[in-house]
Amino acid sequence: MTDEPMDIDTPASSAAPANAMAALMAAAKDKGKGKASEDGGVEKYRPNTLDDVVSHKDITTTIEKFIDAGRLPHLLLYGPPGTGKTSTVLALARRLYGPAYKKHILELNASDDRGIDVVRDQIKSFAMTKVLFSKGFKLVILDEADMMTQAAQAALRRVIETHTKNVRFCILCNYVNKITPAIQSRCTRFRFMPLPEKEVRRKVDEVVEKEGVNLTDDGRVALLKLSKGDMRRALNVLQACHAAYDTVDKTAVYTCTGNPHPEDIERVVKSMLSDEFGTAYNLITTLKVERGLALQDLISGTYDFLQTVDLPTQSRVFLLDHLGSCEHRLSLGGSEKMQLTALLGAFKIAVELSQKKAK
Repeated sequence: MTDEPMDIDTPASSAAPANAMAALMAAAKDKGKGKASEDGGVEKYRPNTLDDVVSHKDITTTIEKFIDAGRLPHLLLYGPPGTGKTSTVLALARRLYGPAYKKHILELNASDDRGIDVVRDQIKSFAMTKVLFSKGFKLVILDEADMMTQAAQAALRRVIETHTKNVRFCILCNYVNKITPAIQSRCTRFRFMPLPEKEVRRKVDEVVEKEGVNLTDDGRVALLKLSKGDMRRALNVLQACHAAYDTVDKTAVYTCTGNPHPEDIERVVKSMLSDEFGTAYNLITTLKVERGLALQDLISGTYDFLQTVDLPTQSRVFLLDHLGSCEHRLSLGGSEKMQLTALLGAFKIAVELSQKKAK
């Protein structure tokens, strides 16, 4: 995959662009089409079979046994995004119905269709009709079901109860506590944990080899660290970095995602621990402006960095408590300037606590 510079002056079609902006948009559009035809995006690497699903072998094996026995229950799959819930259900549909699986399933994203009318109209109508010229049941896939209203979930409970002979429900969500207990009790629940780092690395290496991405070792480490077990996020960041840079290294990954660079975080934390209040405040303020960082980003980076610093237990607990308080106040609309000074004050008190402990 090569990105050759395009000559905007060369007419790509019979109609010339009206102005410079139109020419740039046309060039970007053509370039984007080339990329899309080669990459295909993250969907290109979505698993097609249950055996291809990364990790979660215990879950896929159990579902395989359900299918072989012909006794598939209603399923409730929950866990963080990018861990394979939708991929598992689509692979299940392919296994049940073959290449023409889309004729036998109703796939709804509850973030868009989450009202009671959808349950009464689309889902109920689909559940009441039987499969023509074939035996068995149809499949209703409700993605992001934790966004459904309570009234819609109450109506769904009755539909699940009434039409079990004709249809099976696969309910996918991130937060299982937002699904009513009545629906949970009617489904077999499977929790999808964040993917192990070695599994994400294996898939990333496969994509890097197939797409010809120039990924450095430190870039790979940074990518795996920022993905936090989310395969979709890892591949999206990799694609964005490959489109923007010839070589995907550590700096490219952090720049593309907008996360603060670890060296900047280390510099900030050491300044807060050792420099005087005014010096540390000026350094952080300058760094925020130069790097375009928010205090929220610095707090998250500081939390990760504190895990690697040797601090007395009392000081560590004090700092973690204040980091959480600052983040909470920021989420409620607190002033960044005030929260930064509060965080600096907490670090100075933590240093005093550690010194008293040493004495």
